[in-house]
Amino acid sequence: MSEATPVVQGRGIVKRYGHVTAIDYSDFELRQREILAVIGDNGAGKSSIVKAICGATIPDEGEILIEGKKVNFSSPIDARNMGIEIVYQQLAMSPALSIADNMFMGREIRKQGFMGKYLRQLDRPAMERFAREKLTELGLMTVQSINQTVETLSGGQRQGVAVARAAAFATKFIIMDEPTAALGVKESRKVLELIQDVRARGIPIILISHNMPHVFEVADRIHVHRLGKRLCTIDPKDYTMSDAVAFMTGAKEPPTEDAA
Repeated sequence: MSEATPVVQGRGIVKRYGHVTAIDYSDFELRQREILAVIGDNGAGKSSIVKAICGATIPDEGEILIEGKKVNFSSPIDARNMGIEIVYQQLAMSPALSIADNMFMGREIRKQGFMGKYLRQLDRPAMERFAREKLTELGLMTVQSINQTVETLSGGQRQGVAVARAAAFATKFIIMDEPTAALGVKESRKVLELIQDVRARGIPIILISHNMPHVFEVADRIHVHRLGKRLCTIDPKDYTMSDAVAFMTGAKEPPTEDAA
């Protein structure tokens, strides 16, 4: 794959729900080793376009390309099998399970030989070792034990575990949906640092967020979504937060060509 080939690209994506058009012939592009922020007013369709990219919804028209090759995801499992990870706003974690169990939910490591193949016993030491390594890599081993339940963690720690899980298994890119929405100032700061650490490891990130200061701090480019389609893509170094809000609300005309 050449440097110029986008990691993921959407062309003319359309998604309708009855008479409602959620995505209206929208384009999308995530480049290599970048953080792409996706912003838009409520109902603009920004979550819909990202869901179409990760297989959560099936587009009615258009095509999606991963590293230049057309794909047809039928579910998020297909996307995950290709190395695409999602950190949902609700985290999609089980509070009663341990950190290690949550890291491996749905992809547990089984013991070698008869015990694993036929009795389906889990290789817990291997899972715990892997989870500990990944949390340490991202500076998250402030937790008491890898075996403590997720419900005992703070909001920031839970988000950190979700990010670590995504970073551990993603090979293509990670989608993060409002990762700092329910966090305080200190915990939000840690999550933003985690996002930048993940990008520094070469994994591109799609960041859906309403928080403009966070978007302008970490994003390399900003995809502005309005009325079901991409309005423009801007470089945060060339525009202000007020400009971005004006574009997404229709108060200001967007640049005639993509600025980034």
